Amino acid sequence: MNAPVSSADALRAALAGLLDGLPPKAAAQAVERLIANYRGRTPTDAPVLRDRSDVAAYAAYRMPATFEAVRTALEAFAAAAPGWVPGGHVDVGGGTGAATWAVHATWPGERPVTVLDWAEPALALGRELAAGHPGLRAARWQRARIGQALTLESTDLVTVSYVLNELTPADRAALVDTAASAARAVVIVEPGTPDGYARVLQARERLVAAGFRIAAPCPHGAACPIAPGTDWCHFSARVSRSSLHRQVKGGSLAYEDEKFSYVAAARFPVAPVPARVVRRPQIRKGQVLLDLCETEPALRRATVTKRHGDLYKAARDADWGDAWPPADEQRR
Repeated sequence: MNAPVSSADALRAALAGLLDGLPPKAAAQAVERLIANYRGRTPTDAPVLRDRSDVAAYAAYRMPATFEAVRTALEAFAAAAPGWVPGGHVDVGGGTGAATWAVHATWPGERPVTVLDWAEPALALGRELAAGHPGLRAARWQRARIGQALTLESTDLVTVSYVLNELTPADRAALVDTAASAARAVVIVEPGTPDGYARVLQARERLVAAGFRIAAPCPHGAACPIAPGTDWCHFSARVSRSSLHRQVKGGSLAYEDEKFSYVAAARFPVAPVPARVVRRPQIRKGQVLLDLCETEPALRRATVTKRHGDLYKAARDADWGDAWPPADEQRR
């Protein structure tokens, strides 16, 4: 019997046909412009994705990275809310639908799904890519202006990924408030930059003020213990590169690491981790250094040595973004 195809593999397969007909030069030019928008600081009131060439370049270059970042955030949320499964999902500013694929990867099964975006070419391609996915082919792809005039129907889960950086401060605040009023759970993902973290932190504050409980990545719902301007909270997801991705970026590696910041919150009880690894662990001879955000709230560097036995083995296997201690150690 053949093993079931994962959502990540299904997404790569759906993108493969798209890449076959994409002229490399046109794709490279479109990707360069999209990178400038992605990294830029100037909000725009016009769609970033203008036509099919732009959308195809975006799907090839950004969709796998967005998928992996959102899936990582959703997995952390799911661990804090075991047994909870969203009955419906609205993806705001979802473009070609990477977050909808990530939601299905986290909670398989069919559910009402609506993707909202102001770029019709992105919605059209997203619909095309999802047509072959049993859990997504019935999704609604709806054009909407993302901003203060946006209204949302009640739903279980709202995702907002890589959208806040495209909005004015007033539109960002309005979007977070609208999501909070409509959903039982909200997950927001932004680029893992100081500015991206600042936008996530502002959204986190609004969600807490609206009565939401923080599920991840924070072990607490209190103020972030990072002193403003000294550092920023972000994480990393491993992304497999497509051939176009490697060609455009001039790289030879088959993967790259996507840096992202996020917050996941819910109106229902959640169980955040006791602590989370917030930097890549440093493995040295006979010891592992772990930078932790803890429940207090506080930031602390923990040193785990061989004399800690099984905990030392767990520390050597720990990764950036993991809960600490591991679940099996928490049960002991």
